[in-house]
Amino acid sequence: MGALPSCTASSSHSGAPPGIKCTATHDFVTICLFLPWAKELEPVDRFIERIHHLDLRKEVSDPDNPSLIRMAALDSQWHAECARCIGTVQPKRLPRISAMVTGREGLAAFGQAALRRSRDEPFWLMFMGQHPKHLGPSLQTAGALLQKVGVRFVYYSFDNASRNMECFGTLAPFLNILIHDESPLGPAAELLPADCARIHRSWVANLVPFSAPFVEAPERKIFFLGSQLGLTANRQRQMDFLRAEFQDRFIASHDHSLDVGDRTSVSRYKVSLCPEGRMFTAPAMSSAHTDRPFWSGCLGMVPVCEDSATGGRLESLAAERLILRYPHEDLRSLKERCEEALEMPTEDRLRLYNHFNRHETVGAVIGDALAVWMQRQNPCDDSAARGNP
Repeated sequence: MGALPSCTASSSHSGAPPGIKCTATHDFVTICLFLPWAKELEPVDRFIERIHHLDLRKEVSDPDNPSLIRMAALDSQWHAECARCIGTVQPKRLPRISAMVTGREGLAAFGQAALRRSRDEPFWLMFMGQHPKHLGPSLQTAGALLQKVGVRFVYYSFDNASRNMECFGTLAPFLNILIHDESPLGPAAELLPADCARIHRSWVANLVPFSAPFVEAPERKIFFLGSQLGLTANRQRQMDFLRAEFQDRFIASHDHSLDVGDRTSVSRYKVSLCPEGRMFTAPAMSSAHTDRPFWSGCLGMVPVCEDSATGGRLESLAAERLILRYPHEDLRSLKERCEEALEMPTEDRLRLYNHFNRHETVGAVIGDALAVWMQRQNPCDDSAARGNP
């Protein structure tokens, strides 16, 4: 596919001097998400269809342990939904998207595809979470070869990767965009290129926007989805308190997460009690929050959240009353926020539902980040800059 016709920048285009010819961004962008669950290079839709038929016994350390199989299934489905979100980035945010997924085995094919592309067609390789470490020693070689053929790199780390992921220093020099939840970044951030876009952004929802219908009259109940990793003494004390205060209006689950196909089923409840990462025993999660407030909001539930360790990651949402927060270990405040959430009017819930679906999903964050980056590279193309990450 050829590039769009060149345009002549005028004084209204702030990034290019008047009279200078420039080429608008290509109308086709390829994004490839690296996932440990993937193998060869394949389209997102094919990967999503295949992931539900994986023999997960080959993917865990003990194939006879049903708990490990269950965890593996939830993890693979969660990441498949991230791929689905990227595959459905709104066209208004970016030119047309070609979304693919690859594992280690498909990186060479992705490099060959990048080599054959039109000269100005953007090719992006995307990493999430702790996935870069799955490439091991080959990360340096793969990164250098892909960069040589014009591939750009975006990394949505979610947690404190610059401190907790050993290979961050290897990946950092290749990055064009880093989306992270660290403030400040760790010492390894010194290895990032000077022009790397550093976006301080937390976890969001891996839901396709507005894929879950808004429930006008939900059950006036509080739903808590926890994990055995986060079942600390503080969390148990809160649950015991809520059961005593709200009785059958409090519903708790501890099955790590929900099957992605079942998440919309909990939208029948009005309130979602969302655990903070500070409650997790895993070091990488100990100072971050989870994605639960975000996909709860996308479902139209009212997120009630304990303040995070630093107190700042969800402050803007709390200030706009898009989530309701209570101080750490403050049971009285927890009760008040739950009561407030149960009484929230429909129009206020609809406001938060619209906000989370429009701004707090993986596709929206990635789409905005790439669009703004591309617009900076092509200042005469105003159409790319639709959002601000």
